[in-house]
Amino acid sequence: MTLRDDAAALQDDLVRLRRDLHRHPEVGLDLPRTQRAVLAELAGLPLEITPGKALSSVTAVLRGGRPGPAVLLRADLDALPMTEATGLDYASEIDGVMHACGHDLHTAMLVGAARLLSQNRDALAGDVVFMFQPGEEGWNGAARMIDEDVLDAAGQRVSSAYGMHVGSNRPAGQFGSRPGTLMAATADLKVTVLGAGAHASMPHLGLDPVTVAAEIVTSLQTMVTRRFDVFDPVVVTVGSIQAGTRSNIIPDTAEIAATVRTFSAANHARLRTEATRLCRHIAEAHGLTAEVDYVDGYPVTVNDKREYEFASTVVADVLGADRFEPMAHPISAAEDFAEVLAAVPGCYLHLGASAADDPATAPVNHSPRAVFDDRVLADGALVHAELAIRALRRHGEDERSGPD
Repeated sequence: MTLRDDAAALQDDLVRLRRDLHRHPEVGLDLPRTQRAVLAELAGLPLEITPGKALSSVTAVLRGGRPGPAVLLRADLDALPMTEATGLDYASEIDGVMHACGHDLHTAMLVGAARLLSQNRDALAGDVVFMFQPGEEGWNGAARMIDEDVLDAAGQRVSSAYGMHVGSNRPAGQFGSRPGTLMAATADLKVTVLGAGAHASMPHLGLDPVTVAAEIVTSLQTMVTRRFDVFDPVVVTVGSIQAGTRSNIIPDTAEIAATVRTFSAANHARLRTEATRLCRHIAEAHGLTAEVDYVDGYPVTVNDKREYEFASTVVADVLGADRFEPMAHPISAAEDFAEVLAAVPGCYLHLGASAADDPATAPVNHSPRAVFDDRVLADGALVHAELAIRALRRHGEDERSGPD
């Protein structure tokens, strides 16, 4: 049997695991049931397993039959705080929590890869680190696992790292990625405009924070188009404005909350200065003050060019050239695997998993109606395993040949 046959033989078991995880989602960094499920699935495999200390992570190291470098494969585990509306017979049984981003598929695929590679450990010249990570959805679990030495879990720094993310509106089984910037950096912008309340019929006797907040919202969009190069995009979206209690009361304060997306480290740093200055100065121009809280989120997700070329070649070689499609542009979603790729070279792949006849019209990730196709599980596990096998071989050859 080939490795592809072995992966196909795992399909039914991976579906069982994925659907069990889907029924019992957990949010954040503390995922005790999910962690127990992963540990149970890995039990009996020849792995060195280390549960997380500050989070419900699992790090597992597979020692190859011969010494060599180490590589890392990653899956995120956590769900989202939202109520499922799919109507699936395996829908979430936890009120207000749903695997709407496909992390249940990611977990099952990496478990599958651990089984495939364990069956072939004697052929491996080096070690594989399996990174089962909680807290991707805004908790930066990747950075916390790095702090707990996941990149050095094999006793040496991993030479490269790989991960993948399913999409509910991308054709099932279709892989894609791009060299360089793949996904955006994030930040949260929170602005509190401080005014002075008054009767709404006599605005001149107060300091109206609502009109100032409205001007800030509009000016943030103007700033994007007039202060930043259109070919290095910036996205600022105000998702929340909170002010007042009645139509005839000018409130003391107005609060704005926005998400920021950037595609370069330079703009990520610059936007903090530009946005903070704009908000404060608009308020000052009207005799008010603005308190600005700008909190950096995830950095830009950047694929190493050589690792991208390697990963795309692996997918095409294993599954066929038609199964990989280069992405022309980055996407404005963010991913904390960026923390890993900032520390070691690697590649992040997108894998289509739409269950719809027309993926373009399917509910997207993070929708309460997002549905993912289980049929991609075996191929995801296979690609993980092949990436590890071939990367170890390539890194070993690089070490033996020495520097150019």
